[in-house]
Amino acid sequence: MKFTKFLAPCSAAVLMIIALTTSNANADALADIAKSGTIRIAVPQDFQPYGSVNSEMQLQGLDIDVSKLIAKGMGVKVELVPVASANRIPYLQTHKVELVISTLGRNAERDKVLDFSQPYAPFNNSVFGAAEIKVSGPADLASQVVGVARGTFEDIQLTASVPPSATIKRYEDNNTLISAYVSGQVKLIGTGDFVAITLGEKDPSHKPVFKYVIQESRCVVGLNKGEPALQAKVNDILTKAKKSGELNALVKKWLNVPLPDKLANAYE
Repeated sequence: MKFTKFLAPCSAAVLMIIALTTSNANADALADIAKSGTIRIAVPQDFQPYGSVNSEMQLQGLDIDVSKLIAKGMGVKVELVPVASANRIPYLQTHKVELVISTLGRNAERDKVLDFSQPYAPFNNSVFGAAEIKVSGPADLASQVVGVARGTFEDIQLTASVPPSATIKRYEDNNTLISAYVSGQVKLIGTGDFVAITLGEKDPSHKPVFKYVIQESRCVVGLNKGEPALQAKVNDILTKAKKSGELNALVKKWLNVPLPDKLANAYE
């Protein structure tokens, strides 16, 4: 009899633990966000123009504006949580944030532990240069001189794609490349979009003009696995923003390039 009385409360405790575990496993992050009225989003703070701190110590950048767009679409407030590349995924997995919008890309390893939204922005390497030089693809570089940082992806891709009459001038690093462009040693450069954008902001008189994309990559929103409702909501907001032109306007504002057609029409 005593043994039976001892089992009863133990069984109740076990059942309670199982219930709590099951509840957590079936937790609906979207419902929790709606209930709290706030969504926490991990964002960059030192990666201009995607995310940086302005003179008033406020976060600004493309990822910041996309985070606000997502929160607005959900009808909730946004709590921006500054992260570094190394801790953005751990912040998500330990539930310090509900989403990561921090120049995050997809690969096979991340697919094992995270789910992702449709792409919201490019993260490209491109050719930039003086406004008066008309270039829209590799063929237009015939008889032109284009500068690159030695051994970079831009160096490899341009070497393989430009006409034989083009000259590729190689510099030891991006800083030397930028200095060469500013001083007029070269009028065309192959570099990461954000490098060219930062140059234009720091030195508007030498702002390089976008010519064409060498390699197209993309940024996506990261979220924990097992949150289909949240994933669907984020995708719905991004789809509407693409169709309305709102997302394209944000990309052009911060990256000085339009949202590529492949991304503008990517809804998964």
